[in-house]
Order: sequence, then structure tokens, then C-alpha cells
Amino acid sequence: MDIRETIKSQYHATLEMMRTTITKCPVPLWEQAAPTNDFWRVAYHTLFFTHLYLQPSEADFVPWEKHRAESHFLGPLPWPPHREPEIGEPYSQAEVLEYLEFVASQIDAAVDSLDLSGESGFEWLPFDKLELQLYNIRHLQHHVGELGDRLGTQAGIDIDWVGLRPQ
Repeated sequence: MDIRETIKSQYHATLEMMRTTITKCPVPLWEQAAPTNDFWRVAYHTLFFTHLYLQPSEADFVPWEKHRAESHFLGPLPWPPHREPEIGEPYSQAEVLEYLEFVASQIDAAVDSLDLSGESGFEWLPFDKLELQLYNIRHLQHHVGELGDRLGTQAGIDIDWVGLRPQ
């Protein structure tokens, strides 16, 4: 078993599920803040942090070219004065799908280059790079599940499970 191939497969499988949630989201639900954050904000937040944690460190992170400051936060800023983020205009479904493709295109090279036994590279995450990848995939899947549940309960739309990297 090649752990890097397994990690890449699970990233790609989960991103395929995210792609489906974004694609199937009806326009009225896209900007609906139920229960607390707009659908698009949860999707963008998820992709932002997936992208961030694929990097060797916070210092190495270069935001997506269309990133807007604070658009990745789902609640108050994590540092004082803990104000609500300034979000601005919603990203469109096409823009979030574009970001998803950008993140997906980086996975293989990023995972191949990681020192899986090295430190996470993020001072707030006190574990090694291997655990960071599992943490990152769990975060991605957590929000895919959240958005899939919204689609099911609010629009009657089901999302299929993707178990392996799509061929």
C-alpha cells in the first residue's frame, strides 16, 4: 500500500462529492444562510482550508487569485477583537467550482512533495504532516456532509457517495 496514493485518492473522492453538492445546489439555496452560513460560504471555507493545509506551511500559502479577504471565515475572526468578517458579494457557483478545480489540480504534486513525518507547518495544529492530511480530509468531508444534508432536507436532492478517486 502506498500511503500517498491513498491520501490522494481520498482527497479526490471527497472533492468529487463537493463538486456534486455545488453543482446540484439550487440557486435559491446557494445564498441561504440556514442554519447559520450561506451554502456558498461553507463551500468556499472548505476549499480555502483544503488548499491551505496542502501547503508546506502557512508562510508558503498563496491564496487563490480570486480570494477576497475574510471570505473564508464562518464565524467571528479568531483573533481580537473577534468581530464578524466582512464578506462582501457571494461567490457564484461557477467561481467556487473554478476554485475546486484549482485545489484539485494541486493535490497530487502537493501530497507527493510532503514530508509526512515532518511537523504540520501550522503552529495551531500540533501534529505531523500525515495527521494533517487526515485532519484536512476529515474537515473537507465534514462540510461535504453538511452541505449534502442541506440539499437533502431543504431541496430533496441526494448526493451519492464516492469511495475512491474518480477515474
